[in-house]
Amino acid sequence: MRKRAAFAVLTAVAATAGLAVPGAHADDIVGDIQVDGVVVNGGANIVVDTADKTITVSVTATDPSGIWDADFYLWRGPDGTDPYYSADGVIDPNENITPADCVASSSTTSTCSKTFTFEPDWWLTNADAGTWKVQAQVWANDGSYTDRWAYTTTRLQRHSKLTVNASPEPIAKGRTLTITGKLTRANWDSLDHRGYTNQPVKLQFRKAGTTTYTTLKTVYTSSTGSLTATAPASADGYWRWNFAGTTTTPPAKATGDFVDVQ
Repeated sequence: MRKRAAFAVLTAVAATAGLAVPGAHADDIVGDIQVDGVVVNGGANIVVDTADKTITVSVTATDPSGIWDADFYLWRGPDGTDPYYSADGVIDPNENITPADCVASSSTTSTCSKTFTFEPDWWLTNADAGTWKVQAQVWANDGSYTDRWAYTTTRLQRHSKLTVNASPEPIAKGRTLTITGKLTRANWDSLDHRGYTNQPVKLQFRKAGTTTYTTLKTVYTSSTGSLTATAPASADGYWRWNFAGTTTTPPAKATGDFVDVQ
């Protein structure tokens, strides 16, 4: 079952279970419960390769009566329109819906966590890369609660790889080196890696015995993600490509290729 069908089922499941649908209502706060912060994946972007990726979402909240429970929704799409989301931290509507795991740090404060799994081989598609919204709901023991349908955002990205090869090696000083490479990223539709087209990538050099790379030029990837550049061989050192990343793809740096200049 691909994404749209799967999430249509989840929407129905949520409605049947009385769960809130992101974007279908305004933020709601009752009582004096305080949310100190919502953290997704430890604060890092969610980078998914071609295998399943499980991440944790947590919230820390305080209420005089103590915290009872919490829930989260990860979703995307226009506000209130066709939201894609996991109803309760599980993608398969046939799985058991479980509450968040709440750990009290005091009589008034708890941190509640739940895991979410992104599955390229089942529902995730390339179009899902980008910004996702995070709805957080927290309940206190006295009935107080807070519900914000877009408390924060997170970025879902397609894992990237970058290679490099400098040749010939060894090479005589003053001769021309050819530096090639390829930038690829996970393709969630085909479950493999494909070239990332027309992306600016920096060619960098680090002289042997030093620790800092210097950018020599910027080259754009070809239709297959390939990179090619030339440079004079002036000293022993390491050559690499450096990609800054985009909203849908994380940064990538090739491991430096050492060239012996004679």
